Amino acid sequence: MKSPFTPEEQQRIDAAMAAVKRDTSADLCVVVTRVSDRYALYPVASAAIAAILLGGVVSLIRPDLASRTVIAIELWTLIVLTLVFEWLPARLSIVPKRVEHERAWQLAHREFNAHVLANHEQHHRILLFVSLGERYVEIVADHETHALAPDGTWNKIVDRFLTTVKSGRVADGVLDAIAACGAILKTHHPAASSS
Repeated sequence: MKSPFTPEEQQRIDAAMAAVKRDTSADLCVVVTRVSDRYALYPVASAAIAAILLGGVVSLIRPDLASRTVIAIELWTLIVLTLVFEWLPARLSIVPKRVEHERAWQLAHREFNAHVLANHEQHHRILLFVSLGERYVEIVADHETHALAPDGTWNKIVDRFLTTVKSGRVADGVLDAIAACGAILKTHHPAASSS
């Protein structure tokens, strides 16, 4: 999958991540994905419902139309709408926000668990998860690190990130969030050499 960042932005993000790794004894992971799920069922299901409803309306307005004609209208509607809804922005527009956020939340926590399994010796970690299509951001931290930050700290980081992204600067939002999470990690989990 193509990166949502330019090579220069990716280098800046990698450098910020390397600085956090150097300055702390914790693990900071950043996952930025275009979408959290394919939502494969939604294009076909939505197109089928629309086609059936259109067939019913056509039958009510023009009861003299042959059944074959109504079925042909329904089939063409199904095909065209399925193709339209396969376009990602259209597909995301038909998925309920609750479902989008649920899928993004699930992927964020699966990613966090995957990082735990990949390095089970590291007990302190933060995952910054961003799903661009769903406009979903979450910071997942281990229990101890989460508890060490003052109340509302994580929400403030997410709110600042969202404000920056709304102005069209996704990479800057990620960099600001990395710096904020890195500051928390540096305060509570400094690198072994600096403690």
